[in-house]
Amino acid sequence: MKPAYLTGLALPVLLALNPISAAAQDLVVFDSVAGWDILVDPTVGNSCLINSVFDDGSDVRIGFDIPNDSGYLLAMNEAWGDITEGQTYPIQMDLDGTIYEGEGTGLYIDGMPGVDIVFDNFDFLMDVAAKNTLTLINESGPVMAINLAGTLQALEAAIACQEAQM
Repeated sequence: MKPAYLTGLALPVLLALNPISAAAQDLVVFDSVAGWDILVDPTVGNSCLINSVFDDGSDVRIGFDIPNDSGYLLAMNEAWGDITEGQTYPIQMDLDGTIYEGEGTGLYIDGMPGVDIVFDNFDFLMDVAAKNTLTLINESGPVMAINLAGTLQALEAAIACQEAQM
């Protein structure tokens, strides 16, 4: 039997987000949809994620963490060299003018600095799927703005990926 959050376009699995430390070489390609790679992370119980690299060098992952019945949003960029691994940073996520508050935990994946942002808000993930632009803002101002085109289709494919892992 499938967990309730994997039925239909049930994005609630992406709500409470956990730190992820998998290196890129641990990820297995499942598919590619609408500019996003759909990947399986064997280090997180064969949980699925979407991943895309943007023109500004930002590498963004939104994924499931099935063992913990949660998910994560991870954003990385070489220009963020000041990140301290394990330190928490206040972050705002602006989705077409709707602001969400959060904390990002500093990390490095394959030498690239980034933050893993923890959430428990279903509306945020629905907005990621439905809105046009995600802007991350730290105490100094905006640090990343990405086009979310194709995110809804990619998240639907990630759900299908996750169903295939069960």
